[in-house]
Amino acid sequence: MEFLDVVRRRKTTNGPFRPDPVSREHQRLLMEVAGRAPSQLNSQPWRFVIVEERDTIERIARISGDSMTEAMSNGTFFERYKPYFRFSAEEMAEKRSGMLFDKLPAVLRPFTKQVFTPRGQKLMNSFRVPQTLGEENRKLVAGSPLLLGVMLDRAEYRPGELSSFYSVFSMGAAMENVWLTTAELGMGIQFVSFPMEVPGKWAEIEALLEVPDDLELMAVYRLGYLPADQVRPAIDWSSHERRKPSQYVFRGTCASPETGWDESPPVP
Repeated sequence: MEFLDVVRRRKTTNGPFRPDPVSREHQRLLMEVAGRAPSQLNSQPWRFVIVEERDTIERIARISGDSMTEAMSNGTFFERYKPYFRFSAEEMAEKRSGMLFDKLPAVLRPFTKQVFTPRGQKLMNSFRVPQTLGEENRKLVAGSPLLLGVMLDRAEYRPGELSSFYSVFSMGAAMENVWLTTAELGMGIQFVSFPMEVPGKWAEIEALLEVPDDLELMAVYRLGYLPADQVRPAIDWSSHERRKPSQYVFRGTCASPETGWDESPPVP
């Protein structure tokens, strides 16, 4: 695959993976491209733990599913992220950002406008939407052949100091390398984020992975090979739209948006 095609095809995988183990060759390649990312003063602050043990994956899956159910049942998730939710193609086309909930059970579709109200929260709880989503999340994580824990060296990652920014920036570059390479290898990847949303859940994962005191667990991802026919969960979203260049590119000064690139992508 050409490099620009890889960049344009990169995406998050919301659905299941094939059960096939990720080959050691591909694991090594993913870690090689991560290690080739730029870092301040070549500090290379990232550390990774590859998890293939079924018991550990299933335990993390339970933590993730329970976290999703709790965060959605008590409303904290919707309250925190409501600026990013879209419930119509027209709204998505206008905003060109966020997540479009384009796959919902028929019984819920008439109530999408009320999702951020107390009545909407009560309605979703009565239909057990948080439990449905939590169980879907648990299944997705449990069905992953590989989890990847991403850590930073605390000697470099010092919150409140400039080194913290450099470390997070470097980690982001390393993970983008991994993300792009999964597209090349016919793999998918998704951030296992919900345990970060509920107090105490992230610490449970740190204990499972035996993260030492000198490392900070920053993220966990699930990875695997993509099936030929990808099946979407019962409640799902998409994020294909991107802002036009004039919405995020300026020329000369920040008072002058670049308006000449909106109609078509640049030709390589």
